[in-house]
Amino acid sequence: MIIMYILFIVIILAIITFLYVDIETLKLYYPTIQAFLLFNFLYNFIFYKHTLWAYKPETPWLNHTLIEILYSFIIIPLVIIVFLRFFPTGWKGVIYLIIWVFAFWLIEYDYSKRGSFSYDNNWNIWWSLLFNFVMFPFFKFHVKRPFLSLICVLPVIVILLLLFHPSFTELK
Repeated sequence: MIIMYILFIVIILAIITFLYVDIETLKLYYPTIQAFLLFNFLYNFIFYKHTLWAYKPETPWLNHTLIEILYSFIIIPLVIIVFLRFFPTGWKGVIYLIIWVFAFWLIEYDYSKRGSFSYDNNWNIWWSLLFNFVMFPFFKFHVKRPFLSLICVLPVIVILLLLFHPSFTELK
């Protein structure tokens, strides 16, 4: 079931990107995609034994690592492109942001209820919702102010490390 859902999401996002995003827009969003990849892979590398969440696929050939690679290189870049491409101004932007945050959260909630997603180290679905309220504005902010956005995300990283992970001495 999870593979069909992932495939469906990838196809829809790819079609929207192909139809509505030109190469100049892709160039504008590329640094934001790179920033996401950097943070995501640093998290996965440093804390590979102490993750906050994990994918639990139904098939033996599709494991957490493969889903994470698909998520990192295809799904989230497409999400970033579509999210940023259609971001409106003013109050419509706030509503748009909230819709994306809750849509992303509801997908995760559905995955967790189906047993395709699990939580560890005191993380839960509510922390994911809060994290989404940081992640999606970060995408928008990073496009406008890349360096400042990276500085602003550092306290978030420190808070996550202090609240949810073992000390660095316990890491490999």
